[in-house]
Amino acid sequence: MNKNVKDAFSFSKKELNGLLVFAVLLVLVALAPVIYSFFVPPQVYDHVAFEKEINAFMASAQKKETRKFRPFLRDEVENRELSGELFSFNPNNLSVSDWQRLGLTAKQIKVIKNFESKGGRFYKKEDLRKIYSIRASDYERLEPFITIPEKKDAYKEAAYKKPDMKFAMPVDLNSADSAQLESLNGIGPAFAIRIIKYRNRLGGFCRKEQLREVYGIDSLVYQKLVNRVVVRPEAVKQISINTATFDDLRKHPYLTYKQMNAIIQYRKQHGNYKDLDGLRPIAILNETVLNKIAPYLSFATN
Repeated sequence: MNKNVKDAFSFSKKELNGLLVFAVLLVLVALAPVIYSFFVPPQVYDHVAFEKEINAFMASAQKKETRKFRPFLRDEVENRELSGELFSFNPNNLSVSDWQRLGLTAKQIKVIKNFESKGGRFYKKEDLRKIYSIRASDYERLEPFITIPEKKDAYKEAAYKKPDMKFAMPVDLNSADSAQLESLNGIGPAFAIRIIKYRNRLGGFCRKEQLREVYGIDSLVYQKLVNRVVVRPEAVKQISINTATFDDLRKHPYLTYKQMNAIIQYRKQHGNYKDLDGLRPIAILNETVLNKIAPYLSFATN
């Protein structure tokens, strides 16, 4: 029995060598991570840059979402009802702050101010109800406090009679001041200022139809004015095309910067212009432009 036990637990030289090699391999496997990290340093990841990219993406997404809902927010603000404070008021030229005190929304006030800027006036209480942004409930709340002086009603009656006055003196567009222009039906202070500014840019009106070029004067307003105004073309201030500088030309509404520059450069290369035909070789000046600017050009060489 002792021999059997000894044979079971004894190893041959070959087996011992195998065990030794196996033990060495186990040690190497156990030490492999340490050895690898010694020769190959572990890679360090920069999370800061990654977090910046995440934050930038989130901010961009939030901005797009805000932009998406901005129209809804604007409408909500403009239509938001305010708590009103009632007091006697004249709706003509009433300040924005007073309209707000009365409880009107930003959108309602904007519509009223646009109406006034186009020469609109309130002649009687019911005129406020005609403003499309004023609700029936708003008008019923404000109506007892609306006070419009009687002289405004008299002014309105006179204004209504203007188109029918057979002997009313026509207004000269090239010499009229703002008060004379405001006497025309449909022309308020804002329109009068625009007409005068545009007249100064042109150098004067040479035909009535040019009123349509004034911002805000549509076909309806023009039809009210056409029989009440006159134009004296001789009052038009002309530009001496043979001596004009870029600054002399640049305020005129009928010419673009490129066209002005082309006129000056062509004159430098080919000499003075004798008449309108001298401008026709300039490619960017078509017949429409030439016909519009012709009354404003002088070809005198002195």
